[in-house]
Amino acid sequence: MLSVPSLLVCIPLLPLVGAIFCAVFGGVKELRRWAHLPAALCAALSFVCVAFVVAKLTEDGAPIEFPVQDSTSGQDVDIQWFSVGHGQTTVSVPFELSADAIAGIMLLGITFIGFWIVVFSIGYMHGSPGFARYFSVVSLFLASMTLMVLANNFILMFAGWEGVGLCSYLLVGYWHHKPSAADAARKAFLVTRLGDVGLILGIFLMWALADQHSFNYAWIFNHTRVKFEYYSEVYTAACLLILCGAVGKSAQIPLYVWLPDAMEGPTPVSALIHAATMVTAGVYLLARCAPLFVLVPGVQVTIAIIGAATALLAAFIALTQHDLKRVLAYSTVSQIGFMFLAVGCGGAAAPVMAVTAGLFHLFTHAFFKAVLFLSAGSVMHGMHDVIDMRQFSGLKRVMPITRWTFLAGALALAGVPVFAGFWSKDMILETVLEAGHSDRFGSIYMVLFGVAAVTALMTAFYTFRAYFRTFEGELKMPEGAHPHEPWVMSVPLIVLALGAVGIGFVHATPLTHWFGNFISKAPELMQANGGRHVEDHANWGLMFGSAAIALLGVGAAYYMYRVKPGAAEKAASAAGNVYYLSLNKVYVDEIYNLLFVQPLNLLAGICKLFEAVVYDLVRLIASIPRYMAEVIRPLQNGLVQFYALTMAIGVAVFVGMLLFFHW
Repeated sequence: MLSVPSLLVCIPLLPLVGAIFCAVFGGVKELRRWAHLPAALCAALSFVCVAFVVAKLTEDGAPIEFPVQDSTSGQDVDIQWFSVGHGQTTVSVPFELSADAIAGIMLLGITFIGFWIVVFSIGYMHGSPGFARYFSVVSLFLASMTLMVLANNFILMFAGWEGVGLCSYLLVGYWHHKPSAADAARKAFLVTRLGDVGLILGIFLMWALADQHSFNYAWIFNHTRVKFEYYSEVYTAACLLILCGAVGKSAQIPLYVWLPDAMEGPTPVSALIHAATMVTAGVYLLARCAPLFVLVPGVQVTIAIIGAATALLAAFIALTQHDLKRVLAYSTVSQIGFMFLAVGCGGAAAPVMAVTAGLFHLFTHAFFKAVLFLSAGSVMHGMHDVIDMRQFSGLKRVMPITRWTFLAGALALAGVPVFAGFWSKDMILETVLEAGHSDRFGSIYMVLFGVAAVTALMTAFYTFRAYFRTFEGELKMPEGAHPHEPWVMSVPLIVLALGAVGIGFVHATPLTHWFGNFISKAPELMQANGGRHVEDHANWGLMFGSAAIALLGVGAAYYMYRVKPGAAEKAASAAGNVYYLSLNKVYVDEIYNLLFVQPLNLLAGICKLFEAVVYDLVRLIASIPRYMAEVIRPLQNGLVQFYALTMAIGVAVFVGMLLFFHW
């Protein structure tokens, strides 16, 4: 039997082994059709390992670390990953893994939902070219994501962080023969790299200030509290740089533009990236670094402002989109903004409360957004790859399972009681309201509370706008549609729909406050919270208000798309330019193209012209000796008579010149 610390290694190792076997199966013609088996099996085993680890954490709450101490000497056993330099400039990075409550929650979502996405993909990707390649990259994605979460130092975390970015590039660009998919993959890779530059700079800035130059989380956090008084400006800069990485990976303003275009990948990839994995990495990073951010309330309120602004902007754009997957993509951007808003309240409200609210919404969002994306994939699979809601309707008659699972996810996303999203959204609103009562930045947080309430109303409206347009009304399907619901796709939908309905109860009632009690055991949160205990209580007024907002949004969508079908067009006409502003995504891509892409293209053209001129000039000068040699070469023909004649002519010319100049 493996020890619990040894299971930490198995969690990322199993998907990595699955990725290797998927690639091997893909290279053998007889095994190619079974290439999905290693990915599914290893994902399931990885989840089993996570379950044992979480059970152990629930039991005593103490972090589990690998490697463990030597039982005979009591000394820590170091597994060196690499070491660079010597003396005072040595950079040593050990391979050290650690699982605490924060990591446990992340791992549960990643492995459980990742497994069901793999199962769904078996049916969705059947017959697709590159079948083995797809499952190999998905398995490698899960390995990178779990490594990022389990890493106990910043450099090992960054390795998993970059592995996730590479795999997302490969998955978004899976249909690489399509120019739109190739462009979307490059856009995702390059935009997230902008944030990653800030992240690595922030990491090395903290490393430079830490004694013994360690990258270990606990070591840096402890030394930050000691040295912050003397290096407050430097640590503030480091926090802002780390925030850059989180903003890029989690698609927040101004680096959110890559996420909607990532819809060009296969739909299970969209579920994988948008549910419990890649886009939540930034929220995880902010939660992990809570002891740093709690020291800089100004950065905390910046996080909250970015989150609220992103949530509002993305919800506004989602109101008018016709592509079902893009509606869900902008919804993801908006919901991640809610998580940023919650975590950003840690400078004014209790840090444990803020991080718990953000992670709780992350956890519930993973379930209901995964089922929404997979349901959209089921629609796309049955509608012959058509996902424009203007080309189909009334699909509940031909796709009943997909209809009910999408409805469960929609109710959770809209925040309708008693579905999962209601509890986590309510907790975020309560956290922001608590921060609004603080002495510092209280007025700002109250404004952000109003923004969050308006965003929640928009969310309920656009979610059920998508539901009513897709599944209600008279039956309409595009040419070539073949609606069907194979069991290998339906079972994951049902399982995740049940999660969207009931997963919120892990923290919803006094008898099941498991989530909050579990999260509060994380060492980083205990340190950030200063040992204070936060009592969890129900704010009934806020809960009723939140429910009313959700029901108002659902009711508005029902009226406009079911009771008065023409009301939507009239509202769009009345809105005028506001409608087109939302439909055209606030022209953000066009603005970025004007401000950044075109000037850089112009600069590249100038550099290309300069390079061409300089290169051609250098090549011309270098060619002169060769052309001169071509002229002189015929004179060297090897005939003695020719040489004698040439000498005689030369002497004659020389004598003639002397006589001419003398005269």
